[in-house]
Amino acid sequence: MTVNSPLCFRGKKILAPMVRVGTLPMRLLALDYGADIVYLIRLLYLHWYVIFVCFSLRVEVLETVDFVAPNERVVFRTCERERHHVVFQMGSADAERALAVAKLVESDVAGIDINMGCPKEYSTKASMGAALLSDPGKIESILTTLVKGICKPVTCKIRILPSIEDTVNLVKRIEKTGIAAIAVHGRKKEERPQHPVHCDVIKAISEAVSIPVIANGGSHDFIKEYTDIETFQKATAASSVMIARAAMWNPSIFRKEGFFPLKEVMQEYIKYAVRYDNHYTNTKYCLCQMLREQLETPQGKKLHAAQSTQEICEAFEMADFYEETTAIFEAKKTSSRTETQDEDDQMEDPDVIKMAVRFDKREYPPQITPKMYLLEWCRKEKHPQPVYETVQRPLDRLFCSVVTVAEQKYRSTLWDKSKKLAEQSAAIVCLRTLGVPEGRLCEGENQLINKRKREDQEHLNNRDSGEDPAEPSQKKASFIEENSDMKLSRM
Repeated sequence: MTVNSPLCFRGKKILAPMVRVGTLPMRLLALDYGADIVYLIRLLYLHWYVIFVCFSLRVEVLETVDFVAPNERVVFRTCERERHHVVFQMGSADAERALAVAKLVESDVAGIDINMGCPKEYSTKASMGAALLSDPGKIESILTTLVKGICKPVTCKIRILPSIEDTVNLVKRIEKTGIAAIAVHGRKKEERPQHPVHCDVIKAISEAVSIPVIANGGSHDFIKEYTDIETFQKATAASSVMIARAAMWNPSIFRKEGFFPLKEVMQEYIKYAVRYDNHYTNTKYCLCQMLREQLETPQGKKLHAAQSTQEICEAFEMADFYEETTAIFEAKKTSSRTETQDEDDQMEDPDVIKMAVRFDKREYPPQITPKMYLLEWCRKEKHPQPVYETVQRPLDRLFCSVVTVAEQKYRSTLWDKSKKLAEQSAAIVCLRTLGVPEGRLCEGENQLINKRKREDQEHLNNRDSGEDPAEPSQKKASFIEENSDMKLSRM
């Protein structure tokens, strides 16, 4: 597939992917100080499904694009400022799953990277990260699938193998997959930052392949200030340099004019953290990495004690900035609510019965939903099956569904983050209006649950007697609801 991105990996200074550190405020600050490319890492190793089922949400107040998990946790936040500079790194041991995630985010990033160097147990036990280095076939499968399947450049980040020859041979195989560049952390998977970085191995790789090689791992031995970046690049003969801990301690390492005073750097970081609603625990963690030996100073102790973004701002004499920014957010929210109300008014239909309800799956038994109860009730009363009409609001991309039962329409006045949730909410409005049980745990054992149990028992009895077993009731229930949704989508 043809790559349509201008991203180049030669002669670049790059912010390395760092767990907990490489969030949006740090990436933007690195770009401000001179970084050309910024990597972010998502911990997808054991829970790739979290990203896979995310949906993209444009947040007008923050002017960001958020990828939100079903539990409403933001797993990736980005903005237009970094769109042509940010590379999304993920861990994967499965080519098709990696491709599915890459397709989800590719329109909002400049490139995709596969982590093949993480030595942590949670990664290697799942055959990902550094574990991939011993499985070249899987590496080739993942990278080839991504290169062919997306329009953005694909890279990977590795650690070195026990011998130079084995490392060079592996990198040559990787080059043939068609990736745009390869980042090399010049340490073996069992080595840690205190071990010397193997510049000779990175140099051998740089001389053996034609694609750009990005040297990584020089913070401890080489990179203390901006001019050292070039020194490390020359020692490794690499095309570019990727910086992790030196940038974590002071992101103005990317500034060719030299470091900014740490206090100013931290204040600029806090401004981004407030501006983009970064969670205070992450903000606090990153600031602690910058303070390092100054954590026992009065300011360090204030930071350690802070339990909110506001308290962090107060610790750095930025209370006025916090109040001003918060006031701007509130004004934007008020304006957004007004626009939303206008759209809701346009949707008003006097024939629709409305109620402010929202579906919370924690209130229901496993595999039992209001939609199932409504469908069961319609069958019992000999009504046509419920018909759901769902719309998405352009402003915030939330959903609202109207369900028609016995020629009467019902909907919730609350908008939901997915089509399925909106339909469940509409079903609840209908059931409550009709005075019909909706299956909540607080309602106790009821007819539908007992019916499912009877079907399960019949299945077990048939199996024990050697008869042809029917499908398990749980699968039946799931099929009924999915089949109903398919019919409705056709209608």
